[in-house]
Amino acid sequence: MAGLGTALLALALAFVAVALSGVRAQGAAFEEPDYYSQELWRRGHYYEHPEPEPEPELFSPSRHEDLRVEEQEPQEPHQQGPRTPKKAIKPKKAPKREKLVAETPPPGKNSNRKGRRSKNLEKAASDDHGVPVAHEDVRESCPPLGLETLKITDFQLHASTAKRYGLGAHRGRLNIQAGINENDFYDGAWCAGRNDLHQWIEVDARRLTKFTGVITQGRNSLWLSDWVTSYKVMVSNDSHTWVTVKNGSGDMIFEGNSEKEIPVLNELPVPMVARYIRINPQSWFDNGSICMRMEILGCPLPDPNNYYHRRNEMTTTDDLDFKHHNYKEMRQGSELGGWSLGRWTHDGIDINNNFPDLNTLLWEAEDQQNAPRKVPNHYIAIPDWFLSENATVAMETRAVIAWMEKIPFVLGGNLQGGELVVAYPYDMVRSLWKTQEHTPTPDDHVFRWLAYSYASTHRLMTDARRRVCHTEDFQKEEGTVNGASWHTVAGSLNDFSYLHTNCFELSIYVGCDKYPHESELPEEWENNRESLIVFMEQVHRGIKGIVRDLQGKGISNAIISVEGVNHDIRTASDGDYWRLLNPGEYVVTAKAEGFITSTKTCMVGYDMGATRCDFTLTKTNLARIREIMETFGKQPVSLPARRLKLRGRKRRQRG
Repeated sequence: MAGLGTALLALALAFVAVALSGVRAQGAAFEEPDYYSQELWRRGHYYEHPEPEPEPELFSPSRHEDLRVEEQEPQEPHQQGPRTPKKAIKPKKAPKREKLVAETPPPGKNSNRKGRRSKNLEKAASDDHGVPVAHEDVRESCPPLGLETLKITDFQLHASTAKRYGLGAHRGRLNIQAGINENDFYDGAWCAGRNDLHQWIEVDARRLTKFTGVITQGRNSLWLSDWVTSYKVMVSNDSHTWVTVKNGSGDMIFEGNSEKEIPVLNELPVPMVARYIRINPQSWFDNGSICMRMEILGCPLPDPNNYYHRRNEMTTTDDLDFKHHNYKEMRQGSELGGWSLGRWTHDGIDINNNFPDLNTLLWEAEDQQNAPRKVPNHYIAIPDWFLSENATVAMETRAVIAWMEKIPFVLGGNLQGGELVVAYPYDMVRSLWKTQEHTPTPDDHVFRWLAYSYASTHRLMTDARRRVCHTEDFQKEEGTVNGASWHTVAGSLNDFSYLHTNCFELSIYVGCDKYPHESELPEEWENNRESLIVFMEQVHRGIKGIVRDLQGKGISNAIISVEGVNHDIRTASDGDYWRLLNPGEYVVTAKAEGFITSTKTCMVGYDMGATRCDFTLTKTNLARIREIMETFGKQPVSLPARRLKLRGRKRRQRG
C-alpha cells in the first residue's frame, strides 16, 4: 500500500530516536538479616582507608557553582535544639571561580583534566560506624536510582514529618507534578510538618549502593513558593547510625535551589557506599516552607546471591545502540532538563498546539447546519491566516504539515514522556467554558481500539498494581484517555491529522520520566517494543481498495463514506485508499466528481488483514458529453447561458 511502508518506518525510527521513559513495578521482598554485614566484611579490603594528608581548601562539588562554606561542628538533627527558620545556617557567597578552580579543581566537573583523589576527604567521610567510601575516580557519576521513574517504591521513601498525606515522602520525587486542585492527595513535593533543622527525607536503596550525587527541586505549585536553599547529606547502613558527608573536618553544606522548577545537582566529594541516604535541610526560602523533590544518583553494588535483585534486573536480547543519539541536553544530565525543556522550539513555540484549529470551524458549521455546503467533515482546508508569513507558526510545524500532505499516512503515533497513557482525539473540548470534557470523534470506537492495542501490550500501562505517575489514574479506561477529558488543547497534531488528512493519530505517553537516563533505555525498549509492533499492525484493520473508472484508471480524490460514521476519507493519487474500521458489517459509498456514486456492503473480520473493497465508477452523462466534445475541440453548451442569450435577442427584437 502506497505510503504505508514509509509511515511504519517513520514511526519505528521516531521511537528509537526518542528517549523513552517508564515505570517498573517492584514488590517487597525479604532479605537475609546479615546480608549487609556480610557485604561489608567481603569488601573490607576494598574499603581500606588511606593515610591522611593535609586538607585542601573547602569546597562544595556543585556542578553549577563552586561554594565555599563555613566549617560546622558535626551534629545529628535529632540532637539539636529547636531553631527558628530565619536563623537557619545559610551558605556564604561563593569565591571567585577562577581562583578556586586553579587551586583545588572540584570533582565531578566536565573537564579534560583527570579527576583527582582527595584522600583526606575520603578519610573524613568515613568514621568508626563502618560506612565506607569507594576508592575510585571521584569524577565517576552513577545513574539515577529511580525516584522519578518509580523504580524506587513509595515504601522506600521516609521522612521525619509531613504536613499531610498529599505532601508525604512519597511525593518527594523529581519532576512530580501537582494536580489542578492543590491541597489534595496529589501535591507537588514532600513538605515537612515543621520548619526546623530536625527535618529529613531519606531513601532506602534496599542494597549496598555507591551514592554519588543528589538532585533537588522545589515544590510544584501554582500558588506557593517553597524550596530548600541548602542541606546536608547523611548515609547509613542500618537507618539508626548516620554519618554526615564531610568537607574536611566539618559537615558539608550543599547549595540547594533558588526557585521551584530548575533542578540542581550536587555531587558528593567522594562516593559513599551505604544502604540509606538522607537529606537534612539547613535553610529554605524565607517566605516558604521546607518542601523538596529529589533524585539520588547511585550505583547499586552487585550481589549474585540475592534472588530479589536478580529477578528485578532488566536485560534485552536486542543488539541495539542504547544511547541518546541526539538532543544535546539529554546526553549531558537528562534529569537536569526540567519538566518543560524541549517542549518549545528555538523561537519559543510549543508545537504540541501550534497546528491550525480546525475543530472550531467544523463545530460552528455543524451548529449552523450548513456543514454539507461550506465545511466538509474531513479534509478541512487550512485557514488563510495560518498560511500567511506573519502567522506565529513554527517552521517545524509547517514541515510536518507538508510531510503529511505529501504522504497519505493512515496511522500515526506521536511519542511523548511524563505519563503512562495513550490519549486519543479529540484533544479540544467542544464547550468553550470547560477545560475538561469528553469530546469523542465520529470514529471514537476505532480510536479506543487503537489506544487499547498499545496500552494493553505495554508492560506497565494496564498494570493495576503500579503507582500513578503524578495525579491521574488511567486504570478506569485501561491505560487510555480521551484527550479533551484529560486537558483541552487547541490546535493539536491529533485533531489536525484527523480533520485535514486521512491519518488517525494518537499521543502515546511512554513513561513517567520525561527524560530517562541512558541506563534506562534497554528497559524502556522492552517496555514498549511489543506495543509498537502491535500498534503498527493495526494499520491492516478495516477496509482497503482502489476506486477506478471503466478503463481501469485510478480515480484520485474520490470520497469514501461509511454509513453511520460522519467522517469521510479520500483516495490517494492512484485511486487507492485505506479506511480503519473495527470488525463488523459496513455500508460503504464511493463518489467522485463526474462519476455516478457506487455503494456496497463490506465486511471487516477479526483476523488481521484489511478487507478488500474495490469500486468501479461510471461517468455521468454530462461528464461523458464533455469528454466527447473535448475530443473534437469543442466545449459543451451551457443551457442556462443559452436561455439568457435567447431572451436578450427577443428583447432587442421587440425594442
